[in-house]
Amino acid sequence: MSQRDSGYERKERDLYETPAWVTEAVIPHLPFVDGRRVWEPACGSGKMLRVLSDRLGDVCGTDIDAGLGLVDTDFLACNKAHDVFGIVTNPPYVLAQEFCSHAIALMEPVAGFVAMLLRTDFDHAKTRQFLFSGCPPFSKKLVLTKRIQWFEDSKGSPSFNHAWFIWDWKHRGPPTLAYGPNTPADRKTEA
Repeated sequence: MSQRDSGYERKERDLYETPAWVTEAVIPHLPFVDGRRVWEPACGSGKMLRVLSDRLGDVCGTDIDAGLGLVDTDFLACNKAHDVFGIVTNPPYVLAQEFCSHAIALMEPVAGFVAMLLRTDFDHAKTRQFLFSGCPPFSKKLVLTKRIQWFEDSKGSPSFNHAWFIWDWKHRGPPTLAYGPNTPADRKTEA
């Protein structure tokens, strides 16, 4: 099967802003935060950061591009996550594996969690099995039942399926599979 061309130029540094409903979908599936800080390390202009802040409270956001008016931080160069209990982000696609590995390692000392928005088949690759198969903190895959429209002016339908992958160092047992979002609007269209 071939991938179809979206008709759009690829954005520099994979700066694709995550629609609010996508972030809202993962929040009920996150471990209990209890007022502890969550970090969005690839926050771009802050679209996901705003939703997380509204719902979780203490959320900090950084991005590698200081021109966005946020703290200039190269996430992959950070060797410690100061006062952070969780990491939630939509990583740059070309660095997704590195973001996942690094975030999981950063959260191990604090028994924290990681939630990454990735293509649904991200866990299929043999080279990434260390993140899933036999990885104790891998706790959940939340498959989005709606495709993400990355461009507001898009006339075509989106071509990729996405899921939230969650790792939680307090998790015990096998990972679970969930589907979402299951919002009141979704329930009306299902009836």
